[in-house]
Amino acid sequence: MSLMLLDSASLWYRAFYGMPDSLLSPDGTPINAIRGYLDMSARLMTIYKPTRLVACIEGDWRPSWRVELFPGYKANRLDEDGGEEEPDLLAPQIPILMDVLDAFGIPIVGVDDYEADDVMASFAQRENGPIRIVTGDRDMFQVVDDQKDVKIVYLAKGISQHDLVDSAWIGRKYEIPGDRYALFAMFRGDPSDGLPGVKGIGEKGAALIANHFSSVEDVIDAARNSHDCLSPNLIKKIIAGQDYLEIAPTLVQCARDVSLPNIDLNLPIKPTDLSQIYSLQKQHGLGASIDRMIAALGW
Repeated sequence: MSLMLLDSASLWYRAFYGMPDSLLSPDGTPINAIRGYLDMSARLMTIYKPTRLVACIEGDWRPSWRVELFPGYKANRLDEDGGEEEPDLLAPQIPILMDVLDAFGIPIVGVDDYEADDVMASFAQRENGPIRIVTGDRDMFQVVDDQKDVKIVYLAKGISQHDLVDSAWIGRKYEIPGDRYALFAMFRGDPSDGLPGVKGIGEKGAALIANHFSSVEDVIDAARNSHDCLSPNLIKKIIAGQDYLEIAPTLVQCARDVSLPNIDLNLPIKPTDLSQIYSLQKQHGLGASIDRMIAALGW
C-alpha cells in the first residue's frame, strides 16, 4: 500500500524548463509543462508502483504565519505586484493540468495558508508507509524516516539520474546524522527561500553543529557555556544569531499537523468511459503523455 506524493509545483516548473516551449496545443497554448508533468509522473509511477497517489499543491506559497515571523521569507521571488514570479507561458497551463488530473481521478490537495511541503509532510505523518515524496526541493529531506519507510524521490539530476534519498544518503551527502537535516538547514540557511541562516555559518559549520547537537536549544545552551566542540568564533556567531534561531524552527521545519481532507488516496479505478480524458487529449494536443498516464495507472 505504498503512497506517492507529488510536489506538483516542483514538477511543473522542472517540466516547463526541461521541455521545449515549441510544444503547443492546437489553439497555440503552450503545453510543455503539462506534458512534462504527465510524462514524469507516469515514469515514476511505473518505477515505484504506488498503490496510493496524491498531487500536492500550494495553498499559499508564502504562508502568512511564516511571513509574520520573517518578512523576508521568499521575498526574493515576489513580482512587482507582490505575487509569485511565474513565467507567462507557464501560468495558462496550470488550470489545464488540474483539469487533466481531475479527469483521471487523481486527488489534488492544497490547504489554505500552507505550502505543498507542509501538506506532504502532514501526509507522511498521518499515513502508513512506504511513502515516496517526489520533489526537486531538498527541504523535504527533513521528512525522511527509515523506520516508517519515508523516502524522497529527488529530481535535482532529472528523472533518469534521480536519487532515492534515505538517512544514509543524507549522511553521505552532508556528513551529518540523517535525521538532523532540518537543524543543519536552520544554521546553513537557504537562499532560494530567502532564509539567511546564522550569519557567518556556512555548510561546514552547520555540519559540525548537527554532528554534536540535536536541537537549536541545545546549540544555544552549548554556546553560552562555551562547549569544547565549538570554537570561540562559532560561539560568537551563534550568540549573535539567537534572535533568528528563535524563529528558525518554525520557518524551516515543515508543519506536520495540517488539517488534511479524508479522501480516498487509492489509485483511481478505470472508468467505464474515457471520453472526457480523450477529449482533453485531443483538445490540448497532449498525445502520448495521456497514453503514458493511462498505462501507468494500469488501465
